[in-house]
Amino acid sequence: MPPISAVVPQAAPAAPLPSGTGRRPARSGPVPPAAAVPLVPVLAALALGLWGLSRGHSLWRDEAATWQSALRTVPEIWHMLGQVDAVHGLYYFFVHGLFTVFGDSTTTLRLPSVLAVAAAAGFTALTGARTGGRWAGLAAGLTVALLPAMQFHAQEGRPYALVTAGAAASGWLLVRALDGPGPGRRPMWAGYGLLLLGCALLNWFSLLVAAAHAATLAWVRADRALLRRWAAAVACAVAGALPLVLFSRSQSGQVSWIPPTTWHTLAGPGALLLAGGACALVRGPRAGRPAAPAVGLPLLVVPQLALLAASLAKPLYLERYVLFSMLGLALLAGHALGALVRATARRSPRAAALVVPVAALAAFAALLPLERAERAPGSRADDVFAVAGEVAAAKRPGDAVLFLPAARRDTALVSPEAFAGVADIALVRTPAESGTLKGVEGSQGRLRVAMLGRQRILLVTDARPRLPGNALDRLKLRVLRQHFRVETDLSVRGRRLTVYERLPGQRDGDSHRMSGT
Repeated sequence: MPPISAVVPQAAPAAPLPSGTGRRPARSGPVPPAAAVPLVPVLAALALGLWGLSRGHSLWRDEAATWQSALRTVPEIWHMLGQVDAVHGLYYFFVHGLFTVFGDSTTTLRLPSVLAVAAAAGFTALTGARTGGRWAGLAAGLTVALLPAMQFHAQEGRPYALVTAGAAASGWLLVRALDGPGPGRRPMWAGYGLLLLGCALLNWFSLLVAAAHAATLAWVRADRALLRRWAAAVACAVAGALPLVLFSRSQSGQVSWIPPTTWHTLAGPGALLLAGGACALVRGPRAGRPAAPAVGLPLLVVPQLALLAASLAKPLYLERYVLFSMLGLALLAGHALGALVRATARRSPRAAALVVPVAALAAFAALLPLERAERAPGSRADDVFAVAGEVAAAKRPGDAVLFLPAARRDTALVSPEAFAGVADIALVRTPAESGTLKGVEGSQGRLRVAMLGRQRILLVTDARPRLPGNALDRLKLRVLRQHFRVETDLSVRGRRLTVYERLPGQRDGDSHRMSGT
């Protein structure tokens, strides 16, 4: 295979030629310094990620799963992974280490994601520069920083931003390897394989990155020697991740809530693919097949279509599972903006230097309302901290608390001080003891007796609760409606706290006789 430099324009020199010594500056216009290409997107992503990082000291249910898991001891986390969330095990151990060293806080929880998106922006910029020139690289990196999906996950205490950073780094290594034979290629392929493995251990859907890279290698007609090295690296990564893949399938009930694929589900991916395809049609800087689409288009298309196809058999499609495919869109957007810079430079080299900065500022201004909304406390499905604060204000000595469903116990697990002195009367085994995220609740008879022995019960549930899914939850509501009255009922950021007081005229003995015990 000819080196990629044969079909990809190399970056323009950092400094323009002296006046009167050549035509290149007039034709291509000023180019950004080489160091600025990754540095500017990294700094932009850091600034955007750190902006409003605490989201008004809010924490939603997915992050609460990370928080409560990371607070456990290493043996307790290992015990839990045998029952639930094995796919996130490596991430939970990672956050556990961070909490041990830096303490538990929203900053400690989310800062790794901020840094990961910044790294993804930098590596994407380097890849874009290598495949389309410095302006294309700068534009690609800034696109990563500005994409709403990236900003959303940059402030999430979940592993998806880390996976995206690994995918960006592995793509950069792949493009470097395509430059042709040279010294140091073996460590490069080892690093490539380790990145794929690390991503797979954080989220094994990231192995779709390898499928996208396979399409890239087919596009550029890679030679057999390079294909063998790539295949060996991928095989090692797959072999390392295979035990997790096989074991996690026994916990597939965790994704049973994902809705089936519908035409509405296809709208978002369809818009992304159309936008990426339009950018890919832009002419490259030289005749022949441009390298940026060869890298970016498979990365955008293959993971999206593969997960959508799998969802026809079992619903699996969630945008965050293939967040890394947005890197492909960023490369394609950079490719298109790079072409616009070259076209502008033919008329005005000075104006050409403003194309990417102006486009980035315009995109930021257009997306500003969305960006502000994503940093608001109510931007997620719920807030476990907010309802915990309401419990702390409403509780009295001798109160009991119930959670409907039991998964809403997460608010007590991440804010135990707010529930101090309140008895969790349904719980018989704590989440840490049972190796679960929500604990184990007792029998209906036991719970009925416990409820009827209380004067006040605090019920924590969703702001819009669904019909109870099991007999124990139905019993909670039935007993509350028959033997208690609502004293306080309030909704706060996706959660609801209802304070029930026992109906007057019922003594403990009467209540126990009503229960049939």
